[in-house]
Amino acid sequence: MKQPRADGIDPHARSRARRRALQAIYAWQLSHTAIAKVIEQFQAEQDMEVADQAYFEDLVRGVEANLGTLDEALSHFLDRDIAQVDPIERAVLRIAAYELRHRIDVPYRVVINEAIETTKRFGSEHGHTFVNGVLDHAAAQWRAAEAQAPRRS
Repeated sequence: MKQPRADGIDPHARSRARRRALQAIYAWQLSHTAIAKVIEQFQAEQDMEVADQAYFEDLVRGVEANLGTLDEALSHFLDRDIAQVDPIERAVLRIAAYELRHRIDVPYRVVINEAIETTKRFGSEHGHTFVNGVLDHAAAQWRAAEAQAPRRS
């Protein structure tokens, strides 16, 4: 297993945190259970030791706390109402929107790549293409300076 980066962040633990956050947000969207209860259930039922627990909680609580503004911001890049988006893709988009807007410490390309990979794993057959298109447009606007910066080799 790879070692954490020099900044102490374990990218694999972050990926696992995103996957668990997706499952938690998905469950929350369908059940309308209080987010604290959803987090508690995940901590009891999931192997959270291999995930970045703090990042998982930040994502889940961040989506819940900013839901209205995230959905409004995403609406500009959607071809339908957010409620009509597949529940898995909706959860992925909400998590990625939260990261793009509130976790600027995470490069936008990482956010998009993680969202695509998570959608490939849990979403519909072509859901990742939809997610990619929405997030590409969103990142170009929300992280314009970063998106326009030359890529480092």
